Amino acid sequence: MKAFVYVGIGKSAVEDRPKPEIQAPGDAIVKMVKTTICGTDLHILKGDLATCAPGRILGHEGVGVIDSVGAGVTSFHSGDRVLISCISSCGKCDYCRRGMYSHCSTGGWILGNEIDGTQAEFVRTPHADTSLYPIPAGADEDALVMLSDILPTGFECGVLNGKVSPGSSVAIVGSGPVGLAALLTAQFYSPAQIIMVDLDDNRLAVARKFGATETVNSKDGKAAEVVMRLTGGRGVDAAIEAVGVAATFQLCQDIVAPGGVLANVGVHGQKVELHMERLWSQNISITTRLVDTVSTPMLLKTVQSKKIDPTRLITHRFKLSQIQEAYATFASAAETKALKVIIEA
Repeated sequence: MKAFVYVGIGKSAVEDRPKPEIQAPGDAIVKMVKTTICGTDLHILKGDLATCAPGRILGHEGVGVIDSVGAGVTSFHSGDRVLISCISSCGKCDYCRRGMYSHCSTGGWILGNEIDGTQAEFVRTPHADTSLYPIPAGADEDALVMLSDILPTGFECGVLNGKVSPGSSVAIVGSGPVGLAALLTAQFYSPAQIIMVDLDDNRLAVARKFGATETVNSKDGKAAEVVMRLTGGRGVDAAIEAVGVAATFQLCQDIVAPGGVLANVGVHGQKVELHMERLWSQNISITTRLVDTVSTPMLLKTVQSKKIDPTRLITHRFKLSQIQEAYATFASAAETKALKVIIEA
């Protein structure tokens, strides 16, 4: 089969690889139909994640058709169309019983990280019964690709951890796909103010269409001043960091209000500064999280009922044979205006 492989820092290739085989009774082999590229994949290519070794097939999102299942799989059969969760969970270990599927003792975020992922013609998915979701008849599979990762990530790591509530003020720093997913799902809770901050005017324009009440271009270095002015000098109740660099984490510290929450979503490959000399007295909370996908069933129903439309995040489409071009397009979003790209196997 064809597969997109992380070769080393800054290096990747499309390679011929053997079709994966069942290794454990709970495994399923899924023939990929559609996948996508995540910002985390770009972090891997930059060398930011030591857990992902060179030679790994990347990708942790997508929809497909069951090719075969292990003897222990009871919920799925060959030919079933499925949504692949970015998180593999056994459902039985201590972390899974606490709803922390991302820390499953034999799973978690392993696809495209510790084991081969979804940017290939086939993928082996461990713990199939508790890590795959049946695709309802007539469902929009493009929309469901967004449910593998970015929608639950923006919702769980940003909105839920940020304690967004009716009438609250929210700033989302980073108007990329995950930041926009946080914007879409924050509106479940009717905050009074959602301020989107980014360097890219195109993404800020998209954010306004998606429901942002204000947008701030941070290119001039004065974003904190603007956000404070927009909030009457108080700051925001929820500052959601959706980039994963030191500057955006710093900005969130500068704009969070007393009693507020700084909810980190971004993947950080370098250390950041925490200004406790200013924040020690401010009654704030700082949260971190790797998405657990506990919200996927709810989000699936929400998408099916058309309460939100995640296909609005899709800007480009490619074939698997064009995946190098897809990566170049996604990585150059300022020029290409890319948000999410759909890759058809």
